[in-house]
Amino acid sequence: MTTDQIILFTLFGTVFGMLLWGKFRYDIVAFSALMIGVVLGVVPSAEAFSGFGHPATLVVALVLVVSAGLVRSGAVFLITRTLVDSSRALGGHIALMGAIGGVLSAFMNNVAALALLMPVDVQTARKAGRSPGLSLMPLSFATILGGMVTLIGTPPNIIIATIREDALGEPFRMFDFAPVGGVAAIAGLIFVALVGWRMIPARNDANAELEDLASYMAELVVPDDSKQIGKRLGQLEEDADKADVAILGLLRDGKRRYGRARNSVLRAGDALIIEATPDALDEFRAATGLAVADAKREEKLNAAGEGVEIVEVVVTENSRLVGRTAQMVGLAWRRNTVLLGLSRRGVRITSQIRKTEIQTGDILLLLVPRDTGADVTQWLGCLPLESRGLAVTEDSKVWLAIGLFGAAVLGASVGLLYLPIALGLVVIAYVLARIVPLSELYTHIEWPVVVLLGSMIPLGAALQTSGGTELIAGWLITLTQGMPAWAVLTVLMVVTMSLSDVLNNTATTIVAAPVGIQMAHTLGVSPDPFLMAVAVAASSAFLTPIGHKNNTLILGPGGYHFGDYWRMGLPLEVIVIAVSIPTILVVWPL
Repeated sequence: MTTDQIILFTLFGTVFGMLLWGKFRYDIVAFSALMIGVVLGVVPSAEAFSGFGHPATLVVALVLVVSAGLVRSGAVFLITRTLVDSSRALGGHIALMGAIGGVLSAFMNNVAALALLMPVDVQTARKAGRSPGLSLMPLSFATILGGMVTLIGTPPNIIIATIREDALGEPFRMFDFAPVGGVAAIAGLIFVALVGWRMIPARNDANAELEDLASYMAELVVPDDSKQIGKRLGQLEEDADKADVAILGLLRDGKRRYGRARNSVLRAGDALIIEATPDALDEFRAATGLAVADAKREEKLNAAGEGVEIVEVVVTENSRLVGRTAQMVGLAWRRNTVLLGLSRRGVRITSQIRKTEIQTGDILLLLVPRDTGADVTQWLGCLPLESRGLAVTEDSKVWLAIGLFGAAVLGASVGLLYLPIALGLVVIAYVLARIVPLSELYTHIEWPVVVLLGSMIPLGAALQTSGGTELIAGWLITLTQGMPAWAVLTVLMVVTMSLSDVLNNTATTIVAAPVGIQMAHTLGVSPDPFLMAVAVAASSAFLTPIGHKNNTLILGPGGYHFGDYWRMGLPLEVIVIAVSIPTILVVWPL
């Protein structure tokens, strides 16, 4: 081995040891390794920060922004209302989401499939009162597995098809990967849904305490053009249950209808009194098309500029609101602010919210012009609650958001647009359409994840250019001399999977596929089974968050540690090998 190779192998070993130890955060460890590599001369200074402009890094950042846009537009609510039931058992939920993710990722980029479903999964976890970490990793693994089934499902399959064309004169076709990839995907999904998720370390959701802070009493009004006019109040119960909202009563002409008025026929101007968390309130409003109690004021706020945002404040004893109502203070006309909801511990408020006298200790949910929350809070003499990313769903733009995302995915799938470019255009469109406010554009990106990827990619490239990967290939050929074909395939898959967990799957495929062809020629057999083995193994990066972009995407939202992945990923990789080898030998005989 050369000096550079020794240094790089030592660096990689140290990095993974530190990451598995978990004492220091993964981005600090990776960036430190990159800097040491530059100082020691194994990573050229000119290439030190090339990873931050790498397509893999950009895709991760762009996908997180696009996911936020799908949530804000109401696309996620649309999917959760039609496909996902938060009361379903966790195993059943994982099986359903995994199946949807697997099918989608077979016909679209598996990163894009996860981008669409990840916010759905997070929202469902919130409703079910469980940590999203229990289901995000199974969803990520399912989308990776689904990508194995077709030519366009994942980059390794495209590369394998190209290499086969160069070596044998004909590429693999669209569904040539389906028999082997399909068996591996089905077996993997069964394991993930029945057993795998139980291996994920249970951790308390960091946001759970904050999420349970307050349920608000709020009013939603039936607009003049509402689709709910003529329906009975009881017909909204299904939407209310799905959004986890309690309908407490009905106000008509300022007077309370007795009981829950379930049989009352809704009219324009009726106000529903509901109890809900801020997110549930927003979801129910988006699902039913109802308006906030001061709809005209909200329209003016949205038309005025950058839109609106939601803030939560606690009323202090010195607040100008104490003993007065929102109308008396002139909250709407003085500060362009709408009172959405009021929380008073242990007390249910059934009168009109704007006409309820505010007391010390009340928690208010306010709709304010964007970036004015601090000024409004100070003027009221209230204390702000810690921000938890509350947003107003732009439900009128749901189909625009879905259409833009779908067009980008279609364009990338047929080769019309490069995926990072397609996602970048979606982000620009989302900003211009105010689906994602400009002020929030960078807040949705998990920057530690970006630093991790940006730091590790130059190290992986250095390992390849120094001849380290070719050295591994040479060892592999020597190791398998004299072995039967099935054993050679097994060793090839194990080594390819191990490389894919360290390098990205594209680089792994480029290195491993020629090695597989050389092994086939040495044994005097067809190279097709070896290429199939490389295709499946290169996509099976389940041991680390850096092996596949999908695993990196869920690292922050799932609250995972670097060492969490191998617990479910290791047995999954064993299962993939166990079912793939016999299938390859049957479908692609030697």
